[in-house]
Amino acid sequence: MNIDFASVLAALAALTGVVWGLDILVLKPKRKAKSDALLAAAGSDEAARAQARLNAEVILRESHVVEYARSFFPVIFAVLMLRSFLVEPFRIPSNSMMPTLLTGDFILVNKFAYGIRLPVLNAKVFEIGAPQRGDVFVFRFPKDPSIDYIKRVIGLPGDHIVYKNKELYINETHMGQVALGLYTGTGSGIIMSGAAQLVEQLDDVKHDVLLDPRKNYGDFDVRVPPGSYFAMGDNRDNSNDSRFWGTVPEANLVGKAFMIWMNFDSADTRVDWSRIGSRIK
Repeated sequence: MNIDFASVLAALAALTGVVWGLDILVLKPKRKAKSDALLAAAGSDEAARAQARLNAEVILRESHVVEYARSFFPVIFAVLMLRSFLVEPFRIPSNSMMPTLLTGDFILVNKFAYGIRLPVLNAKVFEIGAPQRGDVFVFRFPKDPSIDYIKRVIGLPGDHIVYKNKELYINETHMGQVALGLYTGTGSGIIMSGAAQLVEQLDDVKHDVLLDPRKNYGDFDVRVPPGSYFAMGDNRDNSNDSRFWGTVPEANLVGKAFMIWMNFDSADTRVDWSRIGSRIK
């Protein structure tokens, strides 16, 4: 089951905010008026006034519901704003971006790199930047927007993309590849041991890719439509990407991945401390 945390946080923020606001605007003044009336009715008798003050304290006390709402609203609202407009954490669930990202990597995504969007609605309200070729980006899967995908930007709007014999051509220019040798995987990625590891040049971006000699997803030739992006995984023969379901509309963009902040691969049952703090490129 895919949980939309933005919607959950927005709902909780709205609920706690309404409860707290209702208390401030309506319930608290009523409690204050009732308390003042009780103290006034006590007159000048000290014993009566002492008892009235005790009763007034009880009347003025917030309910547990209001107390919880007042305590949690600022925290929930701050987390919602942070996740919506600054950075959001994601976990890598598969091998499709190996060797750049491994199963079990926890990453941070810059939410404003491609424009400021409203939480839940995902409507862009402020233009800042656009994906560049070579970016590792998160987007809502076009076939099911409730699922977040992470791939690399290969094609920009209008680009002519050709993939032939496992080599990439963009606008009739070959994206150079330099062989590094055979890849040695660990944990969940051990199945990729023996794949060819190469460095590929995408404009100014150099990044590693894996080519699996046991598979061949075939050649393709496509023109990227306006307002869309062509995405591919770095694990070229083990990635469900734009080659199979089409391009990524601009409206589906979530943000640019920039750092690994934790790694825990359940198949390896250990933390890979060497990956923590690594920049994603």
